[in-house]
Amino acid sequence: MPGAFLSAALFVTLLNPFMIVIYLVDVIHKVDRDRFRRVLTRAGGIAGAVFCAFALLGDAIFSTVIQAEFASFQIFGGVVFLLIGLQFLFQGPAAIEMLRGDAKELAGAIAMPVLIGPGTVSASVVVGQRHNGFVACAIVLLGVTLCVMTIVLLKAAHDYVRPRNEALIQRYIEVAGRITALYVGTVSIEMIMQGALVWARKF
Repeated sequence: MPGAFLSAALFVTLLNPFMIVIYLVDVIHKVDRDRFRRVLTRAGGIAGAVFCAFALLGDAIFSTVIQAEFASFQIFGGVVFLLIGLQFLFQGPAAIEMLRGDAKELAGAIAMPVLIGPGTVSASVVVGQRHNGFVACAIVLLGVTLCVMTIVLLKAAHDYVRPRNEALIQRYIEVAGRITALYVGTVSIEMIMQGALVWARKF
């Protein structure tokens, strides 16, 4: 049980709804609460299915389908994550808006790359390695559910506070955005180092 709790904590930390809110700040501003809840629920469903697939199949996806080492994905994913963190540091939430593009299907655009990223995919594989299939899927689905519920609540709080104190919202976005960039950069370097260590052990 403690192992499952630690795995869930790892997954939720990497999913991090407070960080995702910063990524989605433009959508939160523009989309009404009911549509936002529906879109986010669909995005969570897509992400949950992908995470379960990686938790269940894990290394098999990389070794059989992609025919590459999981360590290679960690290094490449870390580099991508690092570039996102640097863009976010210098450009703010506009960096994620550019990555999503002008997608007609907003749920799919939120699922990838906001929810489904190098960090969360890696965490899904790690969870699958630590636990049996049922427990691993339960952990990732619980993590996605908690994340979606938290973001919906934060959207409601945003809609309540924004008309009364716009400056407070902007200050939160500015401060949290800088912290998010540092967090993303740190995780990306850790992913690169973990992948490099795995490769180094082969020689």
